[in-house]
Amino acid sequence: MTSDFQPSLDRYSRQILFSEIGADGQRRLSESRALIIGCGALGSAQAESLARAGVGTLRFVDRDFVEFSNLQRQTMFTEQDAAERLPKAIACANHLSEINSDIVVEPEIADVNHSNIERLLENCDVVIDGTDNFATRYLINDACVKHNVNWIYGAAVGSYGVTMTIRPSATPCLRCIFPEAPPAASAPTCDTAGVIMPIINIVSAVQVSEALKLLTGKLTDLHNSLMQFDVWRNEWRRI
Repeated sequence: MTSDFQPSLDRYSRQILFSEIGADGQRRLSESRALIIGCGALGSAQAESLARAGVGTLRFVDRDFVEFSNLQRQTMFTEQDAAERLPKAIACANHLSEINSDIVVEPEIADVNHSNIERLLENCDVVIDGTDNFATRYLINDACVKHNVNWIYGAAVGSYGVTMTIRPSATPCLRCIFPEAPPAASAPTCDTAGVIMPIINIVSAVQVSEALKLLTGKLTDLHNSLMQFDVWRNEWRRI
């Protein structure tokens, strides 16, 4: 173990004690780069968990600003962030720097599109979906498949959530499972159907757990399925 890694032992001691990660896995996390697309409910939860876990570089991108209606489910943000209408990426970076000053944060205020997706995922080891629409997810999927980058799909609305880990050339991709996006305005959204925070916590927790497995090389422990949850109806399913 290198000397510059030593000071981090106390911070991550309980995670290192977890045998599936250990000191070697913690070192691998510190050398990893993750891209989070979307800093809303799922994205901000993912960012905080990965920062606390010691993932060395977190790059996150979002075009929106913090609003008071976000505070019910987007745990990264505060009333002050909403009052100042801070960009979510900047507010996220501010809080993460206080949570873990050892890591590098790379916020970007932008709309993810065909012109920047490949630049955003450059040099990243994993991409995590914190978006709220299929158009962006297909964009992520196609870029990750093209560049052979692992990514983790996730969505939540109402009390229902779903997630799937995609490893190009090793697993089906998003287009394999959903060849076409649902017709516009046909699928419920948080704006139309609402959302409760417990499903955000569950989906983001599974996504982050999968990211930790990928980044520490524990590929045999991945769930290898499309996981669906409904916390209100107490339904849990793996496909």
